[in-house]
Amino acid sequence: MAPRDIWSEWLLERRFGGDAVQLKRLIDQLAPIRDRVLAGAVLKDAETLLDVGCGDGLIAFGALHAHPGVNAVFSDISASLLEHARQLAADAQLLHRCQFIEASAENLSPIGDSSVDAVTTRSVLIYVDRKEAALREFHRVLKPGGRLSMFEPINIFGYEQPETSFWGLDVTPVIEAANKLKAQTRSLQPPESDPMLNFDERDLLRMVQDAGFTEVEMDYEVRITRWDETEWSAVINQAPNPKLPTWTEAMDQVLTPAEKDAFIAHVRPQVEQRQGIDRSAHVFLRATSAKKMA
Repeated sequence: MAPRDIWSEWLLERRFGGDAVQLKRLIDQLAPIRDRVLAGAVLKDAETLLDVGCGDGLIAFGALHAHPGVNAVFSDISASLLEHARQLAADAQLLHRCQFIEASAENLSPIGDSSVDAVTTRSVLIYVDRKEAALREFHRVLKPGGRLSMFEPINIFGYEQPETSFWGLDVTPVIEAANKLKAQTRSLQPPESDPMLNFDERDLLRMVQDAGFTEVEMDYEVRITRWDETEWSAVINQAPNPKLPTWTEAMDQVLTPAEKDAFIAHVRPQVEQRQGIDRSAHVFLRATSAKKMA
């Protein structure tokens, strides 16, 4: 069995704090994203889908279940996640329609030129330093007229908060503790250089075109909403992404016990009263390979 890594640890547990109720809620939230990505891939019988950064197989399994004649290539940098997806495929009696390849998005060398009909990603390029190289690889492996369909968060949107705000909450009375937590996050993921934050939707559009794709369509969506999460334990025991600690871990790392107690006493009631504001942006992008038919 492949050892757990930061990707499998986060995807299979830390993103929902090990809470089954939170996992169900997360799956329900991801289902419409999966369906839109697959709609953009326009899959047909006997075609092959390459799901880059497949994770636990959300997109690829969605394709296999929706299109009985489609085959799927599961690609990920995590051997542990590929092993997990392989077991899920075996349990669902789908192994004969699956292939599993350990590879990074920017180096898909195990996959031949012009060998797949569609490429999908969901929240993958945000972890890739060399996004241009990844998009060139997507274009290389696609057959002439092949389709690219992606969902990517635009995390730089709403990143900068007012000094007295944390999670969209007023933290004026505990500003020093809030600033320590913000500083830790910034040190772990500097917005100027971290691949999760150093691009926006215009950069992504430019890179897709530069990689050789044509007929590009992008839906840019912004959401500013009240938190729907009121369970304090669910909030503080989740890690925002694979590179960051849970908020409980973060507080233990940078706050004194007194600061932690004061911060929780001030913030927790606001969370439980749904006073938090979530600011997020993302894109759904669809494009076609510009390679000419032979």
